[in-house]
Amino acid sequence: MNKWALIVIDMVYDFADPNGAVFYPENLNIIPKVNKAIDICRENNGLIIFMQHYHREGKFDTALLRGRKNCIHGTGGDEMIKDLHINYDKDFIIRKRRYSAFYGTDLDLVLREHGIKNVIFVGTKTNCCIRASVHDSYYLEYNTFVIRDCVATNDININEVHLQDIDKYFGNVITLDDLNEVIKGEEKNE
Repeated sequence: MNKWALIVIDMVYDFADPNGAVFYPENLNIIPKVNKAIDICRENNGLIIFMQHYHREGKFDTALLRGRKNCIHGTGGDEMIKDLHINYDKDFIIRKRRYSAFYGTDLDLVLREHGIKNVIFVGTKTNCCIRASVHDSYYLEYNTFVIRDCVATNDININEVHLQDIDKYFGNVITLDDLNEVIKGEEKNE
């Protein structure tokens, strides 16, 4: 059993489709690279988890009090984009209502049930959901990786600043080209 998982953060319609409520062009640009990371992980029998951000219309949700409404359940904005390489029979899809993939979800339980010690993050937004998830991953004592060319936000400078902080304090920022080496290295350390 592999001790690592790929966690795909919030590649949903409202964030990653040009017609989405809060679309950022960089999110569209990372889709082929995210799919390549998914394919590499699948070829190496890794656990693949998709985090699906959503909010409930008409119900109190503090996250909806800020900014533009997005990812409202039932509107299609919270649905995973169709271009993703999802295997609905094997991959996990976990819904979340906050920035962190861990907060208020069963992500930690799923990872521990599968003996996961190393997590690799891809997706969007680097300065919000990726960073919050990386922080919690670090606090929960997972070995944490972020694939630099598979994450994005609305500004490349903001993206870079957050990746530098993550690499310095909370985990390891790698490139997609490094992924096979990281996976093989983690398998040797089991």
